[in-house]
Amino acid sequence: MSYQELEQDPFDPDEFVERLAWRTTGGISKATADDFDPMALHEAFENMIKDLKDLSVQTQERTTRLEEQCKKEEEAHWQRVGALQKNNQLAFQKFQELDERINYVATKVVHLGDQLENVNTPRARAAEAQKLMQYFSEFLNNEGPTSDLFSDPFKLYQAADVMQKLHLIVQELPPGEKFEKAKLRIGHKYDQIERDLIEDFVRSQQNGDKARMKEIAGVLANFKGYNQCIDAFIEQCQYNAFLKPDVFADAFPLCMKTSELINECFTNPEPVMAKFVLNIYEGKIKEHITTKLMDTEDQEKYLKNVYELYTKTVKLSNDLSVLRLGSDSTFLTKITKNIFHRYLETYIGLEIKFLRDRCTAVLQRYYENKGHQKKNIQTGGQVKPGQRIHDFRREFQAVIGQKANINIGPSIENYGGETFLSHETVINVLQETKFAFKRCQALSSQNSLAENAVQIFEVLVQYMCIEHILYAIDIGLQAIPLPDAKQQPEIYFFDVVGQSNTIFHLFEKQFSDNLVPLVSLTQYHSECAKKKKDLMEHMENKLDIGLDRTLNAMTGWVRHILQTEQKKTDFNPVSDDAQMMMFSPACAKVVKYITSQLKIVKDGLDGKNVENVLREWGVRIHRAIYEHMQQFLYNSMGGMLAICDVNEYRKCMKAFQVPLVNQLFDTLHSLCNLLVVVPDNLKQVCTGEHMAGLDKSALLSFVQLRADYKTAKIAVLMR
Repeated sequence: MSYQELEQDPFDPDEFVERLAWRTTGGISKATADDFDPMALHEAFENMIKDLKDLSVQTQERTTRLEEQCKKEEEAHWQRVGALQKNNQLAFQKFQELDERINYVATKVVHLGDQLENVNTPRARAAEAQKLMQYFSEFLNNEGPTSDLFSDPFKLYQAADVMQKLHLIVQELPPGEKFEKAKLRIGHKYDQIERDLIEDFVRSQQNGDKARMKEIAGVLANFKGYNQCIDAFIEQCQYNAFLKPDVFADAFPLCMKTSELINECFTNPEPVMAKFVLNIYEGKIKEHITTKLMDTEDQEKYLKNVYELYTKTVKLSNDLSVLRLGSDSTFLTKITKNIFHRYLETYIGLEIKFLRDRCTAVLQRYYENKGHQKKNIQTGGQVKPGQRIHDFRREFQAVIGQKANINIGPSIENYGGETFLSHETVINVLQETKFAFKRCQALSSQNSLAENAVQIFEVLVQYMCIEHILYAIDIGLQAIPLPDAKQQPEIYFFDVVGQSNTIFHLFEKQFSDNLVPLVSLTQYHSECAKKKKDLMEHMENKLDIGLDRTLNAMTGWVRHILQTEQKKTDFNPVSDDAQMMMFSPACAKVVKYITSQLKIVKDGLDGKNVENVLREWGVRIHRAIYEHMQQFLYNSMGGMLAICDVNEYRKCMKAFQVPLVNQLFDTLHSLCNLLVVVPDNLKQVCTGEHMAGLDKSALLSFVQLRADYKTAKIAVLMR
């Protein structure tokens, strides 16, 4: 067997034993147990166990030798590490000594350098002064400077340095003829070199030579014409830069591109960039703004242009705020305010005038399309004397109209059912004021923003609420028929109520969305809220008056139908052979009228308004029918007809879906039963559960309407 089998990874002992047994038996499967030799297998196992023991001993000896060898190598390694640590300590000490020596030498060198500098500086200054004196002496001569320094174009920078120093020197010379010519010559040469440098700078800028531009800018920084260099640079940067009609589209990219160039070419870039931006604002942008705002005849176009130009300028300033333009953080804001000062100063006056004119035109166009000439009914919610007289005549006619055949009421004109309320007109007004609020927010200063917004709000109140909504309500009030009308009244006021509420909701939405953000946290907020509340209460009061008059007119027509259509013989026929009707003709007409008006009420009103109006109208109808029934005598057949009529009324009123009205007509139906009850049972019926909550006088008043009240001695039976 090969011992390599024992070194296999992983080693499987079961498989090892199986292979050993297989080799021992020869790898042949025995057919019977008699052919199997266990002793041979036993001998093979014993031999293998012996070999394994010998191998284990050998392996153990080898392991021991290796462990001893590792210990020796570890000891030798630690000895080498100790020697290296000692050498490292010695090297560190040597390094410290060398560092101290270097510091000592460096100190000596610095001291020596200072001494040499102290000696060399006066010498250099003296040499430089000598050169300057030589150059100055050339300018003292009548021939002028002869040195090639001033004539060689390749020595321009050296000449510039010399001329800059000479220029400073001549400033200190005393006045007099002795140095006057020299001063003039130096001044002329100084200006010439300065011009040459600026021209060279411009050529370098045109050629894109940033390194030379930086060098020239550094030289010119000491010259008095340095600003001329910056001006030339700015002019060159803007050459052919503004090609689009809108200068704002070119301004921002130009500024960003120029900022990179300035940072590369100028040692102090912030003032240069600030001057460049100022030049654009005061130049191209201001020129563009002046041209656009020159025409003030078209106020709408002018206001739109002011808003558009100002917002674009502010946006440009915000975009440019990433640039370093000096220590003044309000630099761009100040420039913008300076450009737009004269436009912003007069803005709100023009805005209010334009808004008034536009709202007037919108309303006037609407009324002209309707063929209507506005009446002078009210101003700011204050009723005119003529309107008071009109209302007095109306109310007086309502009181005496049914009691006397006198007509002093005002003439009623319903304008063909026109409400004089237009959603389109209102939306136009709201749109104009929305634009006005938007411009106000952008163009007003922080101190005047709230006050300006209030002025716009007052225009909105005047033209939308007073001139349109309240005017339409007042017209609607005058168009409501009188309660004693001789023909069926045409009711349109419910449409006025519904449209007024809808339009006022639009007004409230603009109040919240556009005005409140501009006046919040100021005293004007509460003032505007109070004004809106007062306006709403004033409108609601007028609508309440109109609804009351409308219900009176509708109820008055119900009374008119009952008075003209109901006959006394309906409830007290002369002959007992009269044909029994399901309900009276008067009842049929009343029910038909109520049903038609119910649809008008539901179409014109919404929400709680429908329930409240129907409740009030239902109560008034009940009162009218109740009072009407009190005017007749009823025999048994007439009492049945009355019950049928009331039952029709009750079914009609259920469409109101008002519990109180249903209860009133249920009670009236119960009272009508008293007209047909056998006289002997009247007292029992009056004390029953259906009549328990009614006043005794009401019961007696109905009992007295019976035709047999006296003949049957009902008064005695009721005691």
